[in-house]
Amino acid sequence: MMKITLAGKYPAHTFEKLREILPADRFPLVEVNTQEAYDAMTDAEVMILRIFKAPREVIERNKNLKMIMRWGAGFDSVDIEAAGEHGVLVTNTPGANAGAVSELAVLLMLAVGRKLLCHEDSLRRGEWSKNTYINSSYTLNNKVVGIVGAGNIGRQVARKVQAFGAATQYYDPYRLKPEMEEKFALTFRPLDEVLKTSDIITLHVPLTDENYHMIDAERIKGMKDGAIIINTARGGLIDDHALCEAVRSGKLSGAGLDGVEHEPLASDDELLSTPNIIVTPHVGGGTADIGDVIIPMLAKDITDFADGKDVQHVVNKQYMK
Repeated sequence: MMKITLAGKYPAHTFEKLREILPADRFPLVEVNTQEAYDAMTDAEVMILRIFKAPREVIERNKNLKMIMRWGAGFDSVDIEAAGEHGVLVTNTPGANAGAVSELAVLLMLAVGRKLLCHEDSLRRGEWSKNTYINSSYTLNNKVVGIVGAGNIGRQVARKVQAFGAATQYYDPYRLKPEMEEKFALTFRPLDEVLKTSDIITLHVPLTDENYHMIDAERIKGMKDGAIIINTARGGLIDDHALCEAVRSGKLSGAGLDGVEHEPLASDDELLSTPNIIVTPHVGGGTADIGDVIIPMLAKDITDFADGKDVQHVVNKQYMK
């Protein structure tokens, strides 16, 4: 038997759906859904992880740990090097939340471009804002959207904004093959050129030591006046203070952020008081139906691991001892 721990907070019925796929006599399944219980946990073998983090001390405290499985594509909440040192596989579910995250990215583009929350705030104050923002509201039609990171999410964003009439260009340190560029109508440009020539910049890359604050005050200076920045990837990719200053000064017209540097965001954070910056609480992949895609991927990796087969979605092979 191999014990499976569902650690974190999940959409309704996730436990039951996992239970239907994984035989109970082979894979006992338990829930750990409070921080206190998670901090006290010492007996995890296979851990499915959402919300909670897995630094070195968590890995070392659970002596029988064999695998950490991230619910979603990102794995920066796990110390993958420490896991490898202890022989613990780390997996993710790449592409599973691409549809949901790409939808949110486009939603934020539209909301920021059309001053959605500015209108709502005006109406709540009793101001009929029909003409207030007409000279600072823009559609996606005929705009250039610069996509930083052309993975599953970035490519789905490209398809969606093209449906609104936008042209798409991209930067990725690993350039797509020509046939993929053609398939998704993506033109490759160096990063600074993408930032300089795009009306909307949308980020779809993991957070690493190398790209921390990749969008800083200096890079913002080189962007188009009135550009919009969207971040549905990870907080830390943007210098949030520099972003606020750029929006307040009018250099940028706004931003839509599902990832911020300091999560959870304090109610008095300047991001929340800067007009036309929209912040959502890291919910890009957080929908009730996302498990219908993720759960089968997790179950297959679990059964393959238990059967001694290669696990498909390992992200820390380079650190495994």
